[in-house]
Amino acid sequence: MPTIDRTQALRALRTVKIVHTLAWAVFAGCIVVIPWLASMRQFERAFVLIGFVMLEVLVLVVNRFRCPLTNVAARYTEDRHDNFDIYLPLWVARYNKQIFGSVYVAGIIYTVVLWQHP
Repeated sequence: MPTIDRTQALRALRTVKIVHTLAWAVFAGCIVVIPWLASMRQFERAFVLIGFVMLEVLVLVVNRFRCPLTNVAARYTEDRHDNFDIYLPLWVARYNKQIFGSVYVAGIIYTVVLWQHP
């Protein structure tokens, strides 16, 4: 792998962090919207989002519960704080899987319960 100077590394890291943050926002938004869609009885849309987020969960499982973008960002910095690879507050980055995983599972349960009981 060719070496890159510090400016190029910082630029690459910034790009990865932006892409990672945008991807996170899409998935977090989907997770938050799932129970709202269920409450509006828009089950087809809710199930589509559940499936979409499940694809990301599978990617995380295959990568040992680590986002592949984290590995890309790690090429450009020695920093290993929980938010070195994403523009999130440290505590959100640290507990991201627990917070949004819980909301996701609760949203799935809520959606299925409402769907089963018209």
